[in-house]
Amino acid sequence: MLHHRTHLLAPEHDWVVFVHGAGGSSSIWYRQVREFRKHFNVLLVDLRGHGESREPLHLWGQQEDYTFEAVSREILEVMDHLEIPAAHFVGISLGCIVIRQLAEMAPDRVRSMVLGGAVTRLDLRSRLLVRAGDWVKRIVPFMWLYRLFAWIIMPRRRHRESRSLFVTEARKLAQKEFLRWWRLTLEVTPLLRLFEEREIPIPTLYLMGEEDHMFLPPVRRIAQKHRAFTTLTVVEDSGHVVNVDQANRFNRIAIDFMRGLRPAA
Repeated sequence: MLHHRTHLLAPEHDWVVFVHGAGGSSSIWYRQVREFRKHFNVLLVDLRGHGESREPLHLWGQQEDYTFEAVSREILEVMDHLEIPAAHFVGISLGCIVIRQLAEMAPDRVRSMVLGGAVTRLDLRSRLLVRAGDWVKRIVPFMWLYRLFAWIIMPRRRHRESRSLFVTEARKLAQKEFLRWWRLTLEVTPLLRLFEEREIPIPTLYLMGEEDHMFLPPVRRIAQKHRAFTTLTVVEDSGHVVNVDQANRFNRIAIDFMRGLRPAA
């Protein structure tokens, strides 16, 4: 089972599940936990091969179905173990794809989705970067690739803390695990097309930085297309990792969104 931590407020309160992106860990949510635990029960998970979920790699390495569906299923297993019937989900970057896949598989388990720095489409630049990385990944140290990708996605001076955080976390990732996630990224385009075509009937907030030059434009198009259940909020002075660049605003907007979904007393 995935490594996880919980912060229990009270049994009658809703749960919020935080899902990090590739190369990160649950520690990237350190600026969110204090505020969210005032209003919700909180569940933090480390995805397979990340953070403290690295121990069973010899078992996971034998699995052939290394897919977003398999990764999502492992989060559901943690929820089952903790007897959490449904929860709000907060994700960042590729973690948003995991959440969206989980919502396709088990929509009754998802009360709402807050998708920060969401990856909804790989544009030509993104595809070229991923493909180039695939060509050289076995001869170039993976941290070089990760640093390059982080700098391209988060190029500005004020993104320095976000870059540093993700590079620091990625250093803890095993080389084999990095290669598995890189291959997973290569196969994500058909899945993203499905998500773009189909609006799922779950309240969804895209929380994007205005300087997220690679991923904000396609999210704008999705928000225009999916109007029934989808909201887009763009945060000023923020790049791709909006929960770090503008943590206070991220927390306030996400918490207000979730609390606003509660039925009137």
